[in-house]
Amino acid sequence: MSLEPGKTRRGYDNSRRAEQARATRRRVVEAARTLLVAQGYGATTLTQVARAAGVSVETVQKAFGTKAGLAKAVYDETLVGDDEPVPLRERAAMTALFADPDPRGKLVRYAAIGRALWDRLGDLVPVIMDGAAAGDPDLVELVATIRRESRGGATVIVRHLAAAGALRRGLDEEQAIDELWLLLQPEGHRLLVGERGWTLDRYEEWFARSACRVLLEPEGVRVRPA
Repeated sequence: MSLEPGKTRRGYDNSRRAEQARATRRRVVEAARTLLVAQGYGATTLTQVARAAGVSVETVQKAFGTKAGLAKAVYDETLVGDDEPVPLRERAAMTALFADPDPRGKLVRYAAIGRALWDRLGDLVPVIMDGAAAGDPDLVELVATIRRESRGGATVIVRHLAAAGALRRGLDEEQAIDELWLLLQPEGHRLLVGERGWTLDRYEEWFARSACRVLLEPEGVRVRPA
């Protein structure tokens, strides 16, 4: 169809619709998180989540697929603290870590990042771990994914330190990754903070000290030049 003389076609602006969809997604994720923490994975249904978020079950399914997909989205957004499509390694705190010239400073920053993550994840991870331990196949797979992702994070840090010549002498890179990955596992946080009553301040300090001891030369020993 031709336009009338003197008139131009107006482009379709879907930004409002996209923002509405994003707001709906945020409501669904927050509703799911609240229900998961309150009653566990097995007892939480998509119908309950949809009702709490004020949407249809079909809307939840269209956005997340399955309950397992929704649980992963809840974990991912809780991990980083928002729904921005920016990976953790590209966020400001990690950028500052990479820019810090001091290897110990890098690991102190890494511990602070970890503390912030645990501040957000502290009540959600036990739900996931307990469900996996009980044999729920969705959560067994989610825990396996969390393990892989945390090892990926440990790999980034160790290789960054190795490139700077900062790893302690004689430490194999794969072993360094394994040892840092072990420190990252949720069982340690659960035992020390959940059962022993450590504060997050104390946990952060312990993690930084442990990571430095595992990965770096003792203080006062000159590291190899990059």
